Amino acid sequence: MSPDWMTAEQDQRITETVRRERTRLRSFIRRRVRDEGEAEDILQDVFSELVEAYRLMKPIEQAGAWLFRVARNRIIDKFRKKRPETLSDLQSADHDEPLILEELLASPDAGPEDSYARTVLMEQIESALDELPEEQLQVFVAHEIEGRSFKELAAETGLSVNTLLSRKRYAVLHLRKRLEAIHKEFIEG
Repeated sequence: MSPDWMTAEQDQRITETVRRERTRLRSFIRRRVRDEGEAEDILQDVFSELVEAYRLMKPIEQAGAWLFRVARNRIIDKFRKKRPETLSDLQSADHDEPLILEELLASPDAGPEDSYARTVLMEQIESALDELPEEQLQVFVAHEIEGRSFKELAAETGLSVNTLLSRKRYAVLHLRKRLEAIHKEFIEG
């Protein structure tokens, strides 16, 4: 096989994959990223990674699932870099309503003590999320923040529902343990 023939074959596979998955992938990203420009940047990054994977001869068995996994990782990276001041900046996958967590916290206008408690709690939650292993974080964010079902996640990732449930369970246990001390401080404090 000549290198030119291999490149032409790769180009054909890439073109077919992009044509087949572009609309679904763009919709997937847009449901999670409000800014259209940022969503388009993520889409282009995902397709660039697809091209790079083919050029490096990395085998991609299920291109659709692989693309969605890469897109989800890029979205998570974007939220990590952006660091919203409050979790209400993150929207659920199907609604334009803020996350319930915001309703559980004291209002930012409630007074200096409540404002301080809110700030400390949000910092602790963000810190605890940063400590999670990547696979646990992905499942936790997809299920709890994006509101996606385990069945849907299993179809996209190729992982079993039990594996996803287990990853989320470990994430919740870590978060619970990590936030228990701060909870006690505010209750007993």
